[in-house]
Amino acid sequence: MRTADAASPAVLHRDAKTAPVLEESSVLDVIYVVATIALFALVALVARGIERL
Repeated sequence: MRTADAASPAVLHRDAKTAPVLEESSVLDVIYVVATIALFALVALVARGIERL
């Protein structure tokens, strides 16, 4: 009977392969957040310019 603590080498190898994917995913999350903030700032700037017309 296998326990949860005894991981096979295949499972460990798979986990090692998915680690960089998690790092890339978090970097993409930061890029999306920054892009969203920049988009809202651009919309606010355009709205302020239209308001002055």
